[in-house]
Amino acid sequence: MSLDVPSALLERAERGEVSDDEFVDCVRSSLPYAYEVVSRVVSDLHTGTAEFADNLIAPPDETARGQLLRALASDAIRGGLERHFGVKLAFQNCHRVAAFPLASVGGDTYSTFISTRAQLLNQSPELRNC
Repeated sequence: MSLDVPSALLERAERGEVSDDEFVDCVRSSLPYAYEVVSRVVSDLHTGTAEFADNLIAPPDETARGQLLRALASDAIRGGLERHFGVKLAFQNCHRVAAFPLASVGGDTYSTFISTRAQLLNQSPELRNC
């Protein structure tokens, strides 16, 4: 299960749409490691001068790794985080989350990061089963 959905939020969802803020709050409490990584990368993007910011730190354990994978593999969760933070997220390996300004999507740096070549070049034996 990806998210621990409080009963009140589930009831609201059964009656209709829930806000992005409510959804992201559920993500934040259900997947705290993933939320922290994305939040940190977005903060690095906004405070730095690089074209993007990324996480190069491997998760501390399998629980954290699972949170990151669930958050970024879900279109709804990834999209909610992107809207919340106002960025485009990209993902490689088991932990390399990157945040790009929305204006970068389709540009050279973003396109290079999400390319098949970049994915192949960012592989290593120790990451094979991550």
